[in-house]
Amino acid sequence: MSRSENQAWPKWVRDDGSVVSCTEKVKVMTENFDEIKQIAQDALEDGLLMEVSEPQMRAALHTLVDSLINPYKR
Repeated sequence: MSRSENQAWPKWVRDDGSVVSCTEKVKVMTENFDEIKQIAQDALEDGLLMEVSEPQMRAALHTLVDSLINPYKR
């Protein structure tokens, strides 16, 4: 997928509202989200090809994201 086909990811901010401006950090976040988007798209398409309902697939992906754990809580 070319860069022009990707959505613009959000401007990343810290808990205090300041912008994460380090080029390398932003690059890593962009790469991570590009990869996550492609994997989620592949999973959705596989599910649809296997005749799983689209609303169920979308709900399962939302549930997956909601189940992620922050190991760095302060």
